[in-house]
Amino acid sequence: MGNATSCCVSASPKLRRKAHSRLEPYQPDAELSREDTGCNLQHISDRENIDDLNMESNPSDHPRASTIFLSKSQTDVAVANKRVREKRKSLYINHLSGADENTVNTHIVMFQKHPGQLRRKYSSCSTIFLDESTVSQPNLKYTIKCVALAIYYHIKNRDTDGRMLLDIFDEKLHPLSKSEVPLDYDKRDPEQKQIYRFVRTLFSAAQLTAECAIVTLVYLERLLTYAEIDICPANWKRIVLGAILLASKVWDDQAVWNVDYCQILKDIAVEDMNELERQFLELLQFNINVPSSVYAKYYFDLRSLSEANSLSLPLEPLSRDKAQKLEAISGLCDDKYKDLRKANKKRSVSTDNVNTARWAPAIVS
Repeated sequence: MGNATSCCVSASPKLRRKAHSRLEPYQPDAELSREDTGCNLQHISDRENIDDLNMESNPSDHPRASTIFLSKSQTDVAVANKRVREKRKSLYINHLSGADENTVNTHIVMFQKHPGQLRRKYSSCSTIFLDESTVSQPNLKYTIKCVALAIYYHIKNRDTDGRMLLDIFDEKLHPLSKSEVPLDYDKRDPEQKQIYRFVRTLFSAAQLTAECAIVTLVYLERLLTYAEIDICPANWKRIVLGAILLASKVWDDQAVWNVDYCQILKDIAVEDMNELERQFLELLQFNINVPSSVYAKYYFDLRSLSEANSLSLPLEPLSRDKAQKLEAISGLCDDKYKDLRKANKKRSVSTDNVNTARWAPAIVS
């Protein structure tokens, strides 16, 4: 999937068909069995069923398995939320310092029951706030922030069992810039803002979509699971770059070429990009399929992560034009489902008639 092309790939489809047509068809020897030929390739029906594998170790393949980033964030989120609540409580008490004691105590009780209600936007009779981020059309900026937060928790709460660091992802061996890599490059955990800026720069320059960011996170967790490695300060940039590179080619119809990424990261060679992509694919065992159920799971888990970290979704007031569009879409869907209900009703009536005729008593003349 790199930029290097072979002679077979560069030839036209017509020439390739002619070249293949000149080859003599393979005639298997009837006397040779599968064992005699030494061919141990399994048929697709003989392979191990994915459902038989451990779902907990393959969250990027199973829609019911919990995502890794969400489980790694739960401990830190509980502690952080407690600190935030205490800080907001103290600020709120200082804000009510001029009120009487009964008023202060009443507001404190309300704040403890609903600590986030003062920051939320609520719809009213005159204004309706909508969250326009959906599973089919996520908000780009919000999704990138959530993905960066998920990567941050991956790095911060990584395993400490000393799992290997692959050379292709080591920033010291394959630097992304000509500037000298610090000596403690493998010991300083990046901040969430640093990860967000790195991902945002690539997505902005390559004009990638929010859906591509979700697929990037799927590939990242699939790599960590399949290759049994950890994402750490020494390799997080190249792992994220490889995941974005692959996700942009699989998801977008007009993929960004490797040489285009070299225009964004000007100090990296296209040969390095090609090798990064090749080894990333091999470590994924060329499993680049992302089922819709897995995609939806990652989207909603990212939303759960954002809510737990007080990363609010952008709410926009419902305008007259948006309301008319929603009404038109609702009408079309209503008409469509009415037709479906009528068709299903006719089928059920015909089925009832068949059953009635089948169970009708026999008439003896």
